[in-house]
Amino acid sequence: MSIGDFLIVFVAVALTMLACRVLPVFLLKGKQLPETVVRALNFIPPAAFAALVANDLFDPSKVTSGDVWSWLAPLIAAAFVVVVGAKTKSMAWCIVVGVGALAVLTYLPAMA
Repeated sequence: MSIGDFLIVFVAVALTMLACRVLPVFLLKGKQLPETVVRALNFIPPAAFAALVANDLFDPSKVTSGDVWSWLAPLIAAAFVVVVGAKTKSMAWCIVVGVGALAVLTYLPAMA
């Protein structure tokens, strides 16, 4: 790919991203959204978080690798996150507990 082709693709992608992020702010400024739209938009952060986590939790290559702990540790960490999420309703605490639990559970067999 030549530098000219790269610049065309780069500018097109940059303008598209800018339009998707900035135009809604200007078009909806000062307008009241319907309650159903607001409720639907509130599902975006948990859905994005769940999509990121699902890739690590349900990786078929880990299950078929024969190492039970490699696929069991993320599920145990997810159980901790479910408990913390139910109690605190805070995504920040869920992330902190999930990362911490997975780190401890990943290095637990190495310490034994």
